[in-house]
Amino acid sequence: MKPTDLRGILQYIPRFRERTFVISVDGAIVADENFANILVDVAVLRSLNIRVVLAHGAAAQIQLLAQQQQLTPSNLDGSGVTDAATLELAVNAANRVTHEVLEGLATNDLRAACPNAIVAHPLGILQGVDHLFTGKVERVDVDLLQVLLQQGVIPVVPPLGFDGEGRTFRVNSDSIAVALAEALKAVKLVFVTTYDGLFRQGRLFRQMLAGDLELVLANNRAELPPETFSKAWHAAAACRAGVPRVHIVNGRLDEALLAEVFSNEGVGTLIYANEYQQVRRAYKKDIPSILKLIQPSVETDELVKRSRSSIERSLGDYYIFDIDRNAVACVALHVFAEEQKGELACLFVKPSHENQGIGRKLIQYVENRARELGLREVFTLSTQAFTYFQSKGGFQEGSPDDLPRGRRDKYEQSGRRSKVLVKKLR
Repeated sequence: MKPTDLRGILQYIPRFRERTFVISVDGAIVADENFANILVDVAVLRSLNIRVVLAHGAAAQIQLLAQQQQLTPSNLDGSGVTDAATLELAVNAANRVTHEVLEGLATNDLRAACPNAIVAHPLGILQGVDHLFTGKVERVDVDLLQVLLQQGVIPVVPPLGFDGEGRTFRVNSDSIAVALAEALKAVKLVFVTTYDGLFRQGRLFRQMLAGDLELVLANNRAELPPETFSKAWHAAAACRAGVPRVHIVNGRLDEALLAEVFSNEGVGTLIYANEYQQVRRAYKKDIPSILKLIQPSVETDELVKRSRSSIERSLGDYYIFDIDRNAVACVALHVFAEEQKGELACLFVKPSHENQGIGRKLIQYVENRARELGLREVFTLSTQAFTYFQSKGGFQEGSPDDLPRGRRDKYEQSGRRSKVLVKKLR
C-alpha cells in the first residue's frame, strides 16, 4: 500500500478498533522470505488497536523434516491418519514454526505467547479407518485467550491440540483457525497461503457469498483447484458459524494483508456473510410481495410498472431483503454479458424500513454479484432518485450512449427520459 492510501484506511479503523482478527498462516509462508513483511503488517494492525490471534500450519516443515530423516509421513496437513512417527515430526516442526513466529514478533516489539488453548479429542475411526493421533477441536479456552488479548499479547496457536489427560494430537490448522474465529467472535478470519485466492474454472473470484460457495462445494467441486478445497470449505464453515468476513490472500505478495483488509477491492478472495445473510434470491412465491412492495413507486412514476409475467420471466435476476422472513426491500440485476454490463433495477425499500442503510446494502450486494459474474460496469436508470444513487452509491451521470444496444432501444421507446447513472467496477 502507498502512504496516499491512508485516507482510505481511516474509514475502517472505527469499525475494527478493539475487535479481533484471526490470521492463519500456512507453514510454507512462514518459511517464505516475505513472512517478515507480514509480521510488519501485523504490527500495523496492533498499532490500530486491533486484537490479533495468529494460528499457523506446519505441513511444509513436516515434509522437510521427513526428508531429512528419510521418513514418509502418514499425512502432512492434519486431515488424514497421523501415526506415532508423524506425530513426533509434527510436534518438532510445529515447535520450530512457533519459535520463528515468536522471534519475528519480538523483532517488531510485539508481545506474544503460545498458549495450550486448543482442547482436542481423537478424530476417531472414519469409514473403518482409525486416524490414531489426528485430532479434532473439542473447544477453545476462550478465557485464557481473552486474558492475553486484554494485555496486548498476541496468542500464537500451533496446529496441535491437547486432551484432558495431556495427550497431544495433530489438528488441521484451517479447522483451528475457524474454531478460534468462532469462539472469539472475530470480525475477520484471514487465511494467508501460497496462492492468490479462490479460482473457479481458472478465474479468480475477488468476492463470493458464502452460500454460493457452499453450492459450488456441494455440486461443482471439480471446478475448484484441489489445493484450495480446504480453504474454501473452512471459509464457508466460518461464515456459517457467524464470522462476517473470511479472506484468502497470497502471503508472498508484499503488503497483501493490509491491502486485502483495508480496501474495497482487495488482492485476494473475500467470502462474506453477516448483513448479506438477509439478502436472498427471489422465488416464484415472492412475486406477489415484489409487486406489492413496488406499487407505491409505480403509482408515483418512480419505477416502471412490471407485470407478474415479466418478473417471472426474469425471476433469477431478483433479490429480496428479508427481516423476520418478511420481504422489506427488493432489487434486480439484469445482465448484459456481451457488453460486460449489468443494470441495477427495481430497487425499493419499504417506507417503514427506510433510513436503515438497506438500500445501500442492496446496491453493494448487486455490485458484489456483478463482480462475481465478471461484469465491468453497473448502470441504473432513474427519474427521481438519481441524487441518492450518486451520493450513496457512488454512481456518475452518464448518457444513453452508455447503455447496451438492446437496453438503449427500450430506453428510447419508454419516453421516460430517465437519467443514466453509471459505476465502473474495478
